[in-house]
Amino acid sequence: MKFIRNTLNKVEPLFHKGGKLEKLYPVYEAIDTFLYTPGEVTHGASHVRDGLDLKRMMITVVVALIPCIYMACWNTGYQANVALQELAANGTTVEQIVSTGGWRLSLLQTLGFQVASEPTWLLNVVHGALYFVPVFLVTNIVGGTWEAVFCVIRKHELNEGFLVTGMLFPLTLPPTIPLWQVALGISFGVVLGKEVFGGTGKNFLNPALTARAFLYFAHPAQIIGDTVWVAVDGYSGPTLLTTMGSQTSVLPGAQTFLSVTGPAQLNMTWWDAFMGWIPGSMGETSACACLIGALILIATGVGSWRIMLGVLIGSMGLATMLHGIGSSTNACFQIPPQWHLVTGGLAFGLVFMATDPVSAAMTNTGKWLYGILIGLMTIIIRVLNPAFPEGIMLAVLFGNVFAPVIDYMVIQQNIKRRMARNAA
Repeated sequence: MKFIRNTLNKVEPLFHKGGKLEKLYPVYEAIDTFLYTPGEVTHGASHVRDGLDLKRMMITVVVALIPCIYMACWNTGYQANVALQELAANGTTVEQIVSTGGWRLSLLQTLGFQVASEPTWLLNVVHGALYFVPVFLVTNIVGGTWEAVFCVIRKHELNEGFLVTGMLFPLTLPPTIPLWQVALGISFGVVLGKEVFGGTGKNFLNPALTARAFLYFAHPAQIIGDTVWVAVDGYSGPTLLTTMGSQTSVLPGAQTFLSVTGPAQLNMTWWDAFMGWIPGSMGETSACACLIGALILIATGVGSWRIMLGVLIGSMGLATMLHGIGSSTNACFQIPPQWHLVTGGLAFGLVFMATDPVSAAMTNTGKWLYGILIGLMTIIIRVLNPAFPEGIMLAVLFGNVFAPVIDYMVIQQNIKRRMARNAA
Protein backbone atom coordinates (compact mmCIF):
# COMPACT_ATOMS: atom_id res chain seq x y z
CA MET A 1 0.00 0.00 0.00
CA LYS A 2 2.92 2.33 0.63
CA PHE A 3 3.99 1.92 -3.01
CA ILE A 4 0.51 2.93 -4.21
CA ARG A 5 0.51 5.95 -1.85
CA ASN A 6 3.91 7.08 -3.10
CA THR A 7 2.86 6.63 -6.72
CA LEU A 8 -0.28 8.71 -6.23
CA ASN A 9 1.72 11.45 -4.50
CA LYS A 10 4.24 11.46 -7.35
CA VAL A 11 1.69 11.91 -10.13
CA GLU A 12 -0.58 14.28 -8.18
CA PRO A 13 1.01 17.52 -9.53
CA LEU A 14 0.08 16.45 -13.06
CA PHE A 15 -3.61 16.71 -12.16
CA HIS A 16 -3.55 20.06 -10.37
CA LYS A 17 -4.20 23.37 -12.09
CA GLY A 18 -1.56 23.98 -14.72
CA GLY A 19 -0.59 20.31 -14.95
CA LYS A 20 -0.71 18.27 -18.16
CA LEU A 21 -3.66 16.21 -16.88
CA GLU A 22 -5.52 19.05 -15.20
CA LYS A 23 -8.89 18.13 -16.75
CA LEU A 24 -8.68 14.58 -15.38
CA TYR A 25 -8.34 15.69 -11.75
CA PRO A 26 -11.80 14.25 -10.84
CA VAL A 27 -10.57 10.80 -11.92
CA TYR A 28 -7.41 11.08 -9.83
CA GLU A 29 -9.33 12.41 -6.82
CA ALA A 30 -11.86 9.55 -7.02
CA ILE A 31 -9.10 6.92 -7.04
CA ASP A 32 -7.19 8.61 -4.22
CA THR A 33 -10.17 9.06 -1.88
CA PHE A 34 -11.50 5.59 -2.64
CA LEU A 35 -8.23 4.00 -1.51
CA TYR A 36 -7.32 6.43 1.28
CA THR A 37 -8.96 8.87 3.68
CA PRO A 38 -8.83 12.43 2.24
CA GLY A 39 -5.80 14.34 3.47
CA GLU A 40 -7.68 17.63 3.84
CA VAL A 41 -9.73 17.71 7.04
CA THR A 42 -11.29 20.57 8.96
CA HIS A 43 -10.21 21.46 12.49
CA GLY A 44 -12.68 24.19 13.37
CA ALA A 45 -15.40 23.76 15.99
CA SER A 46 -18.12 24.87 13.57
CA HIS A 47 -18.21 21.52 11.75
CA VAL A 48 -20.30 18.54 12.80
CA ARG A 49 -18.05 15.48 12.84
CA ASP A 50 -19.29 12.07 11.72
CA GLY A 51 -17.30 8.98 10.83
CA LEU A 52 -19.85 8.11 8.13
CA ASP A 53 -19.01 10.04 4.96
CA LEU A 54 -20.54 9.57 1.50
CA LYS A 55 -18.01 6.93 0.50
CA ARG A 56 -18.64 4.76 3.54
CA MET A 57 -22.38 5.20 3.26
CA MET A 58 -22.39 3.98 -0.33
CA ILE A 59 -20.07 1.08 0.45
CA THR A 60 -22.43 0.05 3.27
CA VAL A 61 -25.31 -0.08 0.80
CA VAL A 62 -23.20 -2.21 -1.56
CA VAL A 63 -22.44 -4.60 1.33
CA ALA A 64 -26.17 -4.81 2.09
CA LEU A 65 -26.75 -5.71 -1.57
CA ILE A 66 -24.39 -8.72 -1.47
CA PRO A 67 -27.18 -11.24 -0.64
CA CYS A 68 -29.23 -9.93 -3.58
CA ILE A 69 -26.17 -10.13 -5.85
CA TYR A 70 -25.63 -13.73 -4.80
CA MET A 71 -29.27 -14.57 -5.55
CA ALA A 72 -29.00 -12.76 -8.89
CA CYS A 73 -26.30 -15.23 -9.90
CA TRP A 74 -27.65 -18.37 -8.25
CA ASN A 75 -31.33 -18.02 -9.15
CA THR A 76 -30.66 -16.90 -12.73
CA GLY A 77 -28.49 -19.98 -13.23
CA TYR A 78 -30.97 -22.21 -11.38
CA GLN A 79 -33.94 -21.14 -13.53
CA ALA A 80 -31.88 -21.60 -16.70
CA ASN A 81 -30.53 -25.02 -15.69
CA VAL A 82 -33.98 -26.31 -14.72
CA ALA A 83 -35.30 -25.13 -18.10
CA LEU A 84 -32.42 -26.90 -19.88
CA GLN A 85 -33.29 -30.07 -18.01
CA GLU A 86 -36.87 -29.84 -19.22
CA LEU A 87 -35.72 -29.35 -22.81
CA ALA A 88 -33.48 -32.40 -22.53
CA ALA A 89 -36.33 -34.44 -21.01
CA ASN A 90 -38.54 -33.48 -23.97
CA GLY A 91 -36.05 -34.96 -26.46
CA THR A 92 -33.72 -32.08 -27.30
CA THR A 93 -30.13 -33.32 -27.43
CA VAL A 94 -27.33 -31.65 -25.51
CA GLU A 95 -25.62 -30.80 -28.81
CA GLN A 96 -28.74 -29.01 -30.02
CA ILE A 97 -29.10 -27.15 -26.72
CA VAL A 98 -25.48 -25.98 -26.78
CA SER A 99 -25.55 -25.03 -30.46
CA THR A 100 -28.56 -22.75 -29.95
CA GLY A 101 -27.68 -21.58 -26.46
CA GLY A 102 -24.96 -19.10 -27.36
CA TRP A 103 -21.48 -18.55 -25.98
CA ARG A 104 -22.46 -19.07 -22.34
CA LEU A 105 -23.35 -22.74 -22.74
CA SER A 106 -20.26 -23.32 -24.87
CA LEU A 107 -18.12 -21.72 -22.16
CA LEU A 108 -19.76 -23.86 -19.48
CA GLN A 109 -18.87 -26.97 -21.45
CA THR A 110 -15.32 -25.71 -21.89
CA LEU A 111 -15.08 -25.23 -18.12
CA GLY A 112 -16.11 -28.85 -17.61
CA PHE A 113 -19.76 -28.43 -16.57
CA GLN A 114 -22.40 -30.88 -17.74
CA VAL A 115 -25.04 -28.83 -19.56
CA ALA A 116 -28.68 -29.92 -19.05
CA SER A 117 -27.66 -32.14 -16.14
CA GLU A 118 -28.83 -32.01 -12.52
CA PRO A 119 -28.10 -28.40 -11.48
CA THR A 120 -25.49 -28.09 -8.76
CA TRP A 121 -24.80 -25.05 -6.59
CA LEU A 122 -21.61 -24.19 -8.48
CA LEU A 123 -23.22 -24.69 -11.88
CA ASN A 124 -26.09 -22.40 -10.91
CA VAL A 125 -23.79 -19.65 -9.64
CA VAL A 126 -21.41 -19.76 -12.62
CA HIS A 127 -24.20 -19.96 -15.19
CA GLY A 128 -26.06 -17.05 -13.58
CA ALA A 129 -22.87 -14.99 -13.28
CA LEU A 130 -22.40 -15.28 -17.04
CA TYR A 131 -25.62 -13.26 -17.37
CA PHE A 132 -25.25 -10.88 -14.43
CA VAL A 133 -21.59 -9.88 -14.77
CA PRO A 134 -21.82 -8.56 -18.39
CA VAL A 135 -24.84 -6.44 -17.44
CA PHE A 136 -22.99 -5.19 -14.35
CA LEU A 137 -19.85 -4.32 -16.34
CA VAL A 138 -21.74 -2.46 -19.08
CA THR A 139 -23.69 -0.50 -16.46
CA ASN A 140 -20.59 0.64 -14.60
CA ILE A 141 -18.42 1.31 -17.66
CA VAL A 142 -21.05 3.37 -19.49
CA GLY A 143 -22.53 5.04 -16.40
CA GLY A 144 -19.11 5.69 -14.88
CA THR A 145 -17.95 7.28 -18.12
CA TRP A 146 -20.90 9.68 -18.09
CA GLU A 147 -20.16 10.55 -14.46
CA ALA A 148 -16.51 11.29 -15.30
CA VAL A 149 -17.44 13.37 -18.33
CA PHE A 150 -19.74 15.65 -16.31
CA CYS A 151 -17.19 15.95 -13.52
CA VAL A 152 -14.49 17.01 -15.96
CA ILE A 153 -16.81 19.56 -17.59
CA ARG A 154 -17.98 21.01 -14.26
CA LYS A 155 -14.62 20.54 -12.53
CA HIS A 156 -16.31 18.64 -9.72
CA GLU A 157 -15.08 15.72 -7.70
CA LEU A 158 -16.14 12.25 -8.89
CA ASN A 159 -18.56 11.17 -6.17
CA GLU A 160 -19.12 7.62 -4.97
CA GLY A 161 -22.88 7.87 -5.48
CA PHE A 162 -22.66 5.92 -8.70
CA LEU A 163 -21.37 2.87 -6.81
CA VAL A 164 -24.92 2.17 -5.63
CA THR A 165 -26.63 3.13 -8.90
CA GLY A 166 -24.23 0.87 -10.80
CA MET A 167 -25.16 -1.99 -8.49
CA LEU A 168 -28.91 -1.41 -8.23
CA PHE A 169 -29.69 -1.03 -11.92
CA PRO A 170 -28.42 -4.49 -13.03
CA LEU A 171 -30.37 -6.12 -10.19
CA THR A 172 -33.65 -4.66 -11.52
CA LEU A 173 -33.20 -6.14 -15.01
CA PRO A 174 -34.18 -9.53 -16.46
CA PRO A 175 -31.28 -11.83 -17.39
CA THR A 176 -31.94 -11.73 -21.14
CA ILE A 177 -31.76 -7.92 -21.46
CA PRO A 178 -29.67 -6.91 -24.52
CA LEU A 179 -26.47 -5.17 -23.47
CA TRP A 180 -27.04 -2.22 -25.79
CA GLN A 181 -30.30 -1.55 -23.94
CA VAL A 182 -28.40 -1.69 -20.64
CA ALA A 183 -26.05 1.01 -21.95
CA LEU A 184 -28.96 3.09 -23.25
CA GLY A 185 -30.91 2.81 -20.01
CA ILE A 186 -28.07 3.71 -17.64
CA SER A 187 -27.13 6.64 -19.91
CA PHE A 188 -30.67 7.99 -19.61
CA GLY A 189 -30.72 7.44 -15.85
CA VAL A 190 -27.37 9.11 -15.17
CA VAL A 191 -27.64 12.00 -17.62
CA LEU A 192 -31.33 12.92 -17.48
CA GLY A 193 -32.11 11.45 -14.07
CA LYS A 194 -29.21 13.01 -12.18
CA GLU A 195 -26.55 15.03 -13.98
CA VAL A 196 -28.90 17.59 -15.56
CA PHE A 197 -30.00 18.50 -12.02
CA GLY A 198 -26.43 19.00 -10.79
CA GLY A 199 -25.18 15.51 -9.98
CA THR A 200 -25.03 13.48 -6.77
CA GLY A 201 -27.13 14.97 -3.98
CA LYS A 202 -29.16 17.23 -6.25
CA ASN A 203 -31.29 14.75 -8.17
CA PHE A 204 -34.92 14.40 -7.06
CA LEU A 205 -35.43 11.06 -8.86
CA ASN A 206 -33.71 7.76 -8.15
CA PRO A 207 -31.28 7.34 -11.10
CA ALA A 208 -31.48 3.52 -11.17
CA LEU A 209 -35.27 3.55 -11.27
CA THR A 210 -35.25 6.35 -13.82
CA ALA A 211 -33.08 4.18 -16.06
CA ARG A 212 -35.36 1.17 -15.64
CA ALA A 213 -38.50 3.25 -16.21
CA PHE A 214 -37.05 4.47 -19.50
CA LEU A 215 -36.45 0.90 -20.67
CA TYR A 216 -39.83 -0.18 -19.26
CA PHE A 217 -41.66 2.16 -21.65
CA ALA A 218 -39.16 2.30 -24.53
CA HIS A 219 -38.52 -1.46 -24.83
CA PRO A 220 -41.29 -3.29 -22.93
CA ALA A 221 -40.84 -6.60 -24.76
CA GLN A 222 -37.30 -6.96 -23.34
CA ILE A 223 -38.28 -5.77 -19.84
CA ILE A 224 -41.65 -7.35 -19.03
CA GLY A 225 -42.20 -9.92 -21.80
CA ASP A 226 -43.04 -13.53 -20.92
CA THR A 227 -39.83 -14.88 -22.47
CA VAL A 228 -37.27 -12.66 -20.74
CA TRP A 229 -37.25 -14.15 -17.23
CA VAL A 230 -35.59 -17.51 -17.91
CA ALA A 231 -32.22 -17.31 -19.65
CA VAL A 232 -32.88 -20.03 -22.23
CA ASP A 233 -33.66 -19.34 -25.89
CA GLY A 234 -37.21 -20.30 -26.80
CA TYR A 235 -38.27 -21.02 -23.21
CA SER A 236 -41.18 -19.06 -21.75
CA GLY A 237 -41.13 -18.43 -18.03
CA PRO A 238 -43.54 -15.67 -16.92
CA THR A 239 -43.33 -14.26 -13.42
CA LEU A 240 -46.04 -14.83 -10.84
CA LEU A 241 -47.27 -11.23 -11.11
CA THR A 242 -47.58 -11.29 -14.90
CA THR A 243 -49.34 -14.66 -14.75
CA MET A 244 -51.85 -13.67 -12.07
CA GLY A 245 -52.78 -10.51 -13.94
CA SER A 246 -54.13 -12.56 -16.89
CA GLN A 247 -55.83 -15.39 -14.99
CA THR A 248 -59.49 -16.23 -14.70
CA SER A 249 -59.10 -17.05 -11.00
CA VAL A 250 -56.55 -17.17 -8.24
CA LEU A 251 -57.32 -19.87 -5.73
CA PRO A 252 -55.58 -19.48 -2.36
CA GLY A 253 -55.27 -22.70 -0.41
CA ALA A 254 -53.30 -22.79 2.82
CA GLN A 255 -51.47 -19.70 4.02
CA THR A 256 -48.26 -20.94 2.42
CA PHE A 257 -49.60 -22.11 -0.95
CA LEU A 258 -51.01 -20.37 -3.99
CA SER A 259 -52.59 -22.05 -7.00
CA VAL A 260 -53.21 -20.06 -10.16
CA THR A 261 -55.68 -21.40 -12.70
CA GLY A 262 -56.36 -20.19 -16.20
CA PRO A 263 -54.38 -19.93 -19.47
CA ALA A 264 -51.08 -20.52 -17.63
CA GLN A 265 -50.85 -22.87 -14.64
CA LEU A 266 -48.51 -21.91 -11.84
CA ASN A 267 -48.10 -23.58 -8.45
CA MET A 268 -45.59 -22.63 -5.78
CA THR A 269 -45.25 -22.31 -2.04
CA TRP A 270 -44.91 -19.03 -0.21
CA TRP A 271 -41.52 -20.24 0.99
CA ASP A 272 -40.34 -20.67 -2.64
CA ALA A 273 -41.30 -17.07 -3.34
CA PHE A 274 -39.79 -15.79 -0.08
CA MET A 275 -36.44 -17.47 -0.75
CA GLY A 276 -36.44 -16.31 -4.39
CA TRP A 277 -36.61 -19.63 -6.25
CA ILE A 278 -38.90 -18.10 -8.87
CA PRO A 279 -38.47 -16.29 -12.22
CA GLY A 280 -38.06 -12.53 -12.08
CA SER A 281 -35.60 -9.66 -12.33
CA MET A 282 -32.14 -10.87 -11.40
CA GLY A 283 -31.83 -9.34 -7.93
CA GLU A 284 -35.46 -8.83 -6.92
CA THR A 285 -36.81 -12.35 -6.50
CA SER A 286 -35.60 -13.08 -2.96
CA ALA A 287 -37.42 -11.31 -0.14
CA CYS A 288 -35.08 -13.18 2.23
CA ALA A 289 -32.00 -11.53 0.68
CA CYS A 290 -33.75 -8.15 0.86
CA LEU A 291 -34.56 -8.76 4.54
CA ILE A 292 -30.87 -9.38 5.30
CA GLY A 293 -30.00 -6.16 3.47
CA ALA A 294 -32.66 -4.27 5.43
CA LEU A 295 -31.20 -5.43 8.75
CA ILE A 296 -27.74 -4.23 7.67
CA LEU A 297 -29.02 -0.82 6.56
CA ILE A 298 -31.08 -0.30 9.71
CA ALA A 299 -28.29 -1.48 12.05
CA THR A 300 -25.79 0.92 10.46
CA GLY A 301 -28.27 3.81 10.32
CA VAL A 302 -27.93 4.14 6.54
CA GLY A 303 -31.46 3.05 5.65
CA SER A 304 -34.57 4.62 7.22
CA TRP A 305 -36.69 2.08 9.10
CA ARG A 306 -39.54 4.60 9.07
CA ILE A 307 -39.70 4.54 5.27
CA MET A 308 -39.44 0.74 5.14
CA LEU A 309 -42.18 0.29 7.73
CA GLY A 310 -44.30 2.96 6.05
CA VAL A 311 -44.17 1.16 2.70
CA LEU A 312 -45.01 -2.11 4.47
CA ILE A 313 -48.00 -0.57 6.29
CA GLY A 314 -49.34 1.12 3.16
CA SER A 315 -48.99 -1.89 0.88
CA MET A 316 -50.14 -4.60 3.27
CA GLY A 317 -53.03 -2.47 4.56
CA LEU A 318 -54.47 -1.74 1.12
CA ALA A 319 -53.77 -5.28 -0.13
CA THR A 320 -55.68 -6.68 2.86
CA MET A 321 -58.64 -4.38 2.20
CA LEU A 322 -58.82 -5.20 -1.54
CA HIS A 323 -58.42 -8.92 -0.81
CA GLY A 324 -61.39 -8.68 1.56
CA ILE A 325 -63.50 -6.82 -1.02
CA GLY A 326 -62.75 -9.30 -3.81
CA SER A 327 -63.69 -9.11 -7.49
CA SER A 328 -65.29 -11.48 -9.98
CA THR A 329 -63.53 -9.87 -12.94
CA ASN A 330 -60.06 -9.02 -11.59
CA ALA A 331 -58.03 -11.96 -10.28
CA CYS A 332 -55.50 -9.63 -8.66
CA PHE A 333 -58.06 -8.78 -5.94
CA GLN A 334 -57.80 -12.38 -4.76
CA ILE A 335 -54.05 -12.29 -4.12
CA PRO A 336 -53.44 -12.71 -0.36
CA PRO A 337 -51.54 -9.71 1.07
CA GLN A 338 -48.55 -11.80 2.20
CA TRP A 339 -48.00 -12.85 -1.42
CA HIS A 340 -47.60 -9.25 -2.55
CA LEU A 341 -44.55 -8.96 -0.31
CA VAL A 342 -42.71 -11.95 -1.82
CA THR A 343 -43.60 -11.48 -5.50
CA GLY A 344 -42.22 -8.87 -7.84
CA GLY A 345 -39.89 -6.18 -6.56
CA LEU A 346 -41.83 -4.88 -3.55
CA ALA A 347 -39.31 -6.13 -0.97
CA PHE A 348 -36.35 -4.91 -3.03
CA GLY A 349 -37.98 -1.55 -3.66
CA LEU A 350 -38.93 -0.80 -0.05
CA VAL A 351 -35.43 -1.69 1.21
CA PHE A 352 -33.10 -0.23 -1.42
CA MET A 353 -35.09 2.12 -3.68
CA ALA A 354 -37.54 3.94 -1.41
CA THR A 355 -34.81 4.64 1.17
CA ASP A 356 -32.52 6.51 -1.23
CA PRO A 357 -31.38 9.38 1.05
CA VAL A 358 -31.25 11.89 -1.80
CA SER A 359 -34.67 11.41 -3.41
CA ALA A 360 -36.64 10.37 -0.31
CA ALA A 361 -38.30 12.56 2.30
CA MET A 362 -35.95 14.05 4.91
CA THR A 363 -38.17 14.77 7.93
CA ASN A 364 -39.17 11.97 10.30
CA THR A 365 -42.89 12.58 9.88
CA GLY A 366 -42.38 13.00 6.16
CA LYS A 367 -40.67 9.61 5.96
CA TRP A 368 -43.79 7.93 7.35
CA LEU A 369 -46.06 9.72 4.87
CA TYR A 370 -43.63 9.11 2.01
CA GLY A 371 -43.39 5.38 2.76
CA ILE A 372 -47.13 4.91 3.17
CA LEU A 373 -47.75 6.77 -0.11
CA ILE A 374 -45.37 4.44 -1.96
CA GLY A 375 -46.98 1.36 -0.41
CA LEU A 376 -50.48 2.49 -1.37
CA MET A 377 -49.46 3.37 -4.91
CA THR A 378 -47.73 0.02 -5.39
CA ILE A 379 -50.88 -1.96 -4.63
CA ILE A 380 -53.11 0.43 -6.57
CA ILE A 381 -50.99 -0.07 -9.68
CA ARG A 382 -50.65 -3.83 -9.19
CA VAL A 383 -54.28 -4.63 -8.38
CA LEU A 384 -56.45 -1.93 -9.93
CA ASN A 385 -54.46 -1.80 -13.19
CA PRO A 386 -53.32 -5.35 -14.09
CA ALA A 387 -51.85 -4.01 -17.36
CA PHE A 388 -48.88 -2.96 -15.19
CA PRO A 389 -47.85 -6.20 -13.45
CA GLU A 390 -45.32 -4.41 -11.21
CA GLY A 391 -46.06 -1.24 -9.27
CA ILE A 392 -43.11 -0.52 -6.98
CA MET A 393 -41.00 1.16 -9.67
CA LEU A 394 -43.63 3.72 -10.64
CA ALA A 395 -44.70 4.12 -7.00
CA VAL A 396 -41.18 5.04 -5.82
CA LEU A 397 -40.75 7.54 -8.65
CA PHE A 398 -44.16 8.97 -7.76
CA GLY A 399 -43.02 9.25 -4.16
CA ASN A 400 -39.77 10.93 -5.26
CA VAL A 401 -41.77 13.65 -6.99
CA PHE A 402 -43.89 14.32 -3.90
CA ALA A 403 -41.09 14.01 -1.30
CA PRO A 404 -40.18 17.75 -1.39
CA VAL A 405 -43.87 18.69 -1.04
CA ILE A 406 -44.30 16.30 1.89
CA ASP A 407 -41.26 17.74 3.67
CA TYR A 408 -42.43 21.28 2.99
CA MET A 409 -45.86 20.56 4.49
CA VAL A 410 -44.32 18.91 7.57
CA ILE A 411 -41.94 21.83 8.16
CA GLN A 412 -44.73 24.40 7.72
CA GLN A 413 -46.88 22.55 10.26
CA ASN A 414 -43.97 22.55 12.71
CA ILE A 415 -43.51 26.28 12.20
CA LYS A 416 -47.21 26.92 12.83
CA ARG A 417 -47.18 24.85 16.03
CA ARG A 418 -44.09 26.64 17.35
CA MET A 419 -45.53 30.07 16.52
CA ALA A 420 -48.77 29.18 18.29
CA ARG A 421 -46.87 27.83 21.31
CA ASN A 422 -44.65 30.92 21.56
CA ALA A 423 -47.59 33.24 21.13
CA ALA A 424 -49.37 31.57 24.00
